[in-house]
Amino acid sequence: MNDTTPGCEPGSTKVSLEGKIIQKFECQPVMDADYVRLKQEVMRAAATPLRTSIAIDRPINVFKPISRHQHTLEDRDRSSNVNKNFRADRDKVLEMIFAAFEKHQYYNIKDLQKITKQPITFLKEILTEVCSYNMKAPHRNTWELKPEYRHYTKQEEQALD
Repeated sequence: MNDTTPGCEPGSTKVSLEGKIIQKFECQPVMDADYVRLKQEVMRAAATPLRTSIAIDRPINVFKPISRHQHTLEDRDRSSNVNKNFRADRDKVLEMIFAAFEKHQYYNIKDLQKITKQPITFLKEILTEVCSYNMKAPHRNTWELKPEYRHYTKQEEQALD
């Protein structure tokens, strides 16, 4: 075992041990006044809080709570009117539906809702009267005009498929 630290000058106050531990190594510091003072300083430093409170010389402005702020009112008013669909006249909605079915034979309910801009419940009421709902493949979950409302022939219908 060496009792010098590599890189330190000889005669320095640092002490080190160098060697290979085979089974167990126990080390205990010398209980002298320097060690006790060092441990007391460490304990004192650990006991001091990292943050301290200070007294304020002047009062801070405290605002009364407001349940409805201006920016939240504006957002709520804007969002409440954006996605509302109001029922239009039944005849106008039927015209829009017939115009849509002139372009395509089959429509999904969401596509018809985007075209007519009507509430889905109102749209379903109208569609049950003038359209039939397909539940089987190949046009599953789509709406198609009833035969009495169609104006195209069987040959055109086959060409559309």
